Amino acid sequence: MKNDLTFAINSITFDENYQPSDNTRITTNFANLARGDSREQNLRSALRMIDNRFNALANWDNPHGDRYSVELEIISVDLDIKGSGEAFPSIEVLKTNILDRKTNERIEGIVGNNFSSYVRDYDFSVVLLEHNKNQTRFSVPDNFGDLHGKLFKHFIQSDSYKQHFKKRPVICLSVSDNKIYQRSENHHPVLAMNICLTSLL
Repeated sequence: MKNDLTFAINSITFDENYQPSDNTRITTNFANLARGDSREQNLRSALRMIDNRFNALANWDNPHGDRYSVELEIISVDLDIKGSGEAFPSIEVLKTNILDRKTNERIEGIVGNNFSSYVRDYDFSVVLLEHNKNQTRFSVPDNFGDLHGKLFKHFIQSDSYKQHFKKRPVICLSVSDNKIYQRSENHHPVLAMNICLTSLL
């Protein structure tokens, strides 16, 4: 399958002027920020919060908490199967760069972060629902998530990925500091261990 897949990578700056493309999933976090009457204020607030948090973490040579700025790009990945010329949107991730205002150096960050996938959406919204339709007990179909995982692996091993990015991807998951989560016995082939909320702190 690997040789039959071609990935095209496009990027757009995520700043206060960002406008979601027609191919962006409507539930994607950064797209949601860029909708509505307060879109520019929402974007400015989110970007300021990111900068503030980064400066708070990098504080040892940053006495005023304003040395660094995080620059974000939205990376959209289109997939063409067997060179058909009919690519479709498959993955969206964020790419970071760090601007050091003291040295004017731009430090390459990581790609990944907020991960979005139409194939994953299809797995959860169509495949999983259909599998459990009219069933008395919830279950996961065989090979659930395999396609999603394989496409992502092929992408990060592709020439397109290696030409655009020097670093391996890092995918971030949401966690909480005021809730207690416990690992269950369920192990998903792509999503790995299932973590369940057990109580509030």
